[in-house]
Amino acid sequence: MHRPVADRLLDLCEYRAEEIARRWYKDVSANPRTSSYHSLPKERCVPQAVSLYKNLRRMYFAEQPYQEVLRFLERKRYMEDTYGEGIPLHEVIYALTLMKRHIWLYAEFQAVFSTVLDMYQALESVNRTVLLFDYAIYIVAQKYKEMDRQS
Repeated sequence: MHRPVADRLLDLCEYRAEEIARRWYKDVSANPRTSSYHSLPKERCVPQAVSLYKNLRRMYFAEQPYQEVLRFLERKRYMEDTYGEGIPLHEVIYALTLMKRHIWLYAEFQAVFSTVLDMYQALESVNRTVLLFDYAIYIVAQKYKEMDRQS
């Protein structure tokens, strides 16, 4: 019996977090839309992405996913770190978008969605994961606005 696509996708994120994060870093550190990341060392960026990928399951299955995403970002000081390094909000948002995109690129590369049924079931996983990243983007934008007011 096939395991649900969501479980396979979350397993992939958890167990291959380092590899997905390295691929994301290679992209974000060269992408013209994220020029502020070009000078940031891999040792600073990759662990942050790894942490997000490894914690995605907890956020995915949380009863209150918005609150769980908020707790994760606050605990990891994501907004404070990027803001403190002078990374503009639009680049942080694009970096999160790339982080989300690299999940799907890696899943496709690993042929996680191998049948038509997998592809159909993947829609639910995609929608839920997109929602989590949408929450993260909203939270980051809100916190940047608050930090701008305090400056």
